[in-house]
Amino acid sequence: CMLRQLLTQAYHQVAHQCSNRLIASELAPVARVSFSSLVGHWAQFPFQQAASRNIMADAFDTLPEQWNEELKDETGAALSKSEFKRRQKANRVAAERAEKAATKAAEQAAKPAKEKEEGGLEEDNEDLDPAAYRENRIRAVTLKKEKGINPYPHKFHVSLSVPEFVAKYNDLEPGSQLQDVTVSVAGRIYSKRASGAKLLFYDLHGEGKKVQLMADVRNSDLDLTAFQTVHNDTKRGDIVGVVGYPGKSKKGELSIFPKAFQVLSPCLHMPPKAHYGLKDQETRYRQRYLDLICNPEVRGIFYTRAKVIQFVRRFLDDRGFLEVETPMMNLIPGGATAKPFVTHHNDLKQDMYMRIAPELFLKQLVVGGIERVYEMGRQFRNEGIDLTHNPEFTTVEFYMAYADYNDLMEMTEQMISEMVMAIKGSHKIQYHANGHDQPPVEIDFTPPWRRISMVSGLEEKLGIKFPADLMGPEARKMLAEQCIKHNVNCPSPQTPARLLDKLVGEFLEEQCTSPTFICDHPQLMSPLAKWHRTLPGMTERFELFINKREVCNSYTELNDPIKQRELFQDQSAAKAEGDDEAMFVDEDFCTALEYGLPPTGGWGMGIDRLTMMLTDTINIKEVLFFPAMKPREDGTGTA
Repeated sequence: CMLRQLLTQAYHQVAHQCSNRLIASELAPVARVSFSSLVGHWAQFPFQQAASRNIMADAFDTLPEQWNEELKDETGAALSKSEFKRRQKANRVAAERAEKAATKAAEQAAKPAKEKEEGGLEEDNEDLDPAAYRENRIRAVTLKKEKGINPYPHKFHVSLSVPEFVAKYNDLEPGSQLQDVTVSVAGRIYSKRASGAKLLFYDLHGEGKKVQLMADVRNSDLDLTAFQTVHNDTKRGDIVGVVGYPGKSKKGELSIFPKAFQVLSPCLHMPPKAHYGLKDQETRYRQRYLDLICNPEVRGIFYTRAKVIQFVRRFLDDRGFLEVETPMMNLIPGGATAKPFVTHHNDLKQDMYMRIAPELFLKQLVVGGIERVYEMGRQFRNEGIDLTHNPEFTTVEFYMAYADYNDLMEMTEQMISEMVMAIKGSHKIQYHANGHDQPPVEIDFTPPWRRISMVSGLEEKLGIKFPADLMGPEARKMLAEQCIKHNVNCPSPQTPARLLDKLVGEFLEEQCTSPTFICDHPQLMSPLAKWHRTLPGMTERFELFINKREVCNSYTELNDPIKQRELFQDQSAAKAEGDDEAMFVDEDFCTALEYGLPPTGGWGMGIDRLTMMLTDTINIKEVLFFPAMKPREDGTGTA
């Protein structure tokens, strides 16, 4: 009844506004037809066929208001209560669709014809279904090709980029036009607005900047018909090139007044509307190009990332470090405790590992006499995906002969504090660690930074004293009991190193909002670090934590080949117990140490997490152009 009433009202509106007796006479039977045929009959009218095509696809006729046990479906079987409710919902949806379609039909019928006799300028028709919109655009491109027109030109000369144009002409007076100056600019159309039959306004974007195009037939090299054809074929999202002169509108909007206008690459898809942008995270990460088109602020994140990388490179280059590249595939995954990815080399007929760290190669270069060396690059770890972890990530590692971990702590404070000041303009930043709907935390990078000795700091927090031998059964038992007591989860295998790491994460890392060094790790957690000079069983190692997350790892390097081989064997025993992250024994590296590694300090930092803090993002996917994603249900879109 509601649908019949709505369509009857639409009939009166259309009949009155169209003054078309043929359509009115065809609408007359609407009030007398059944529910099922009502929309079908109405949808036959030429102006409404596309909009009404699917209105009744899921609607059901002769459905009572309430369910009863005697109801039967089309096959004569009993109609369940859940199926009855589903059909009720389908009818409501169909009614809502019909109401929208009827309103749209009335609105379209009320619009006066727009100079169709002489062509006219058209607004983009974005009310179409996206699939239909794409089909129309492909059809238009195909038609141009059939006429011998190349819709994808090979070259367009650009005299100024959009940012250069804005910088050069932004100080023009409102209403001024430099008609004796010719510029050629290219970019993507973000909005299109027609004003009559002879004037259009476009917003042209390029490299993060915007300029207005005032396309007036009086300035064009084309006649009116050709002018209208070119601009009617231009849609939002198209990449265009314009040749014209600079100026400002009377309202002060910096503009280009085109003489020539050319579509360089048509956008076949309907872009999200500028007012709403692109908000769906899944789409943003899978289609980063679309994210960059629709959300200009995203560009800033990756420019900040580039600044971080550039600053680190400049800092190390200025101190005499040499940047190098080391293998991405290794016979042994060394340099860190992590689970590697396995690949296969067909020619060598053997499995290989994607690198988890470049450390062992870089230290071999120090053995060879390159005393200050670093590498910026990707690492691959076959571990979980979460807000701060991605299977492939970017690090920088450097090794400095004749330095120890104390020297590197000072270098770290200097590098990062100066970087933050250069990028953010202050040592203090506001970071929404718990999401942008929660108050931010303040992170203060002003040096010097706090330092906590790991084992003594943990003993103080827990109120206990650990045994001197942390590898012994007594220590393992105590660590396990503390995890149980404080509800700290440590999955198997519960080695002393893993138990200790979980307790540190719960009690020490949680204190580290502003930059804090956690130092002096036990030897059992640091097989590549040199023993501590004053703390038995400990190493000269530090980790830098910011906002409770590890950002840097550094130590005085172990250069005793005999001790190194022993520690590798301890790691091999842990691997035999089921610890996938324990290290392999790397005999090639031990052989290199036998030739003599000078006293050396080694250091590594994650670029991604630091970028997250400097861009106020809490998801690592926001700072990676193409983060790892689970496959879609159809098996596609794994990048």
